[in-house]
Amino acid sequence: MASQPAARNLKSWSVSQISALIGGDPNGHGDRAITGIAGIREADEGDITFVDQQRYLPLIKDTKASAVIVERTLEVDDAATGACIIRVENAGEAFARVVQILCGGERPAFEPGVHPSAVIGKDVVLGEGACIQACVVIEDGASIGGNTVIYPNVYVGHATRIGRDCLIYPCVSIRERITIGNNVIIHSGAVIGSDGFGFSTVNGIHQKIPQLGTVEIEDDVEIGANVTIDRARFDRTHIGKGTKIDDLVQIAHNVWVGERCMIVGQSGIAGSSRVGNNVVLAAQAGIAGHLQIGDNTIISGRAGVTKSIPANSVVSGFPAQNHDKQIREQIYLRKLPGRVKELEERLLRLEEAAENHREGS
Repeated sequence: MASQPAARNLKSWSVSQISALIGGDPNGHGDRAITGIAGIREADEGDITFVDQQRYLPLIKDTKASAVIVERTLEVDDAATGACIIRVENAGEAFARVVQILCGGERPAFEPGVHPSAVIGKDVVLGEGACIQACVVIEDGASIGGNTVIYPNVYVGHATRIGRDCLIYPCVSIRERITIGNNVIIHSGAVIGSDGFGFSTVNGIHQKIPQLGTVEIEDDVEIGANVTIDRARFDRTHIGKGTKIDDLVQIAHNVWVGERCMIVGQSGIAGSSRVGNNVVLAAQAGIAGHLQIGDNTIISGRAGVTKSIPANSVVSGFPAQNHDKQIREQIYLRKLPGRVKELEERLLRLEEAAENHREGS
């Protein structure tokens, strides 16, 4: 559970009101006022916080929070804390909803329209309520959907289509002929549609292979800071609906990523690999090119995938293999020095016994 920044002096809500909105069951204190949000360590009187894992339960005893949202499955001693305990099915999700309720939503309000310093090309279509901020460049033939916010210093290439209700944060580069769906968030520094790494070596010289394809990003995708998604050589690089991509991820040309995947920071997917639905790539995981990753697969942190993986697998290590097998091998390796020393000592005793036997004969 990451530390949550404090937000205080918000509009007052009662514990009963909050519980009703998130489907929670409070253990009393329904009239207690909540005016702030904080992590459980930083929380003070009037704050609401949450606990979603067993290991954080001891923090409830000492928290100064007025209310704590917890998972129903966790065993909490209500008498051990002065905070109101609100039990829910999913504490993390419920807390996120509370943040939206108390803070008035995640997005700051922007006036629709085009800043005078923005450069808008010919035949650009702007949807109702779109906000184009300072120093944005939108090339000819592009379209921006309704209520989409384009922050300062963003580049949108010609004939690129961005859907409605999107957030494109500062210094994002979106190249030509890219398609982005609705409710997509792209964080600062991301580059969408850069050329794939394609070269042909002729007589010792690396000749560039033109990258003529595109990138297609479906609805409800979030792309972290400094992510690079390369355009395809001929067809398209695809990011499926609801997929979330962390910072500093590299997705190469012609990669297909399915729906609702989680791709964690510093991971990389090499060209033409296909990743199924609901796949998790933990931090610094890597997938080699032209592989198939089945649905519901979990690839552990720093794993190196060198061959295709069937659906519903959990893999780790390099080269990546079944996680349980990998753990057993690691245990054996860690025990190996002790076993070698033990065998050396046994061999030495046997040699000494043999020598004594020869001398006594």
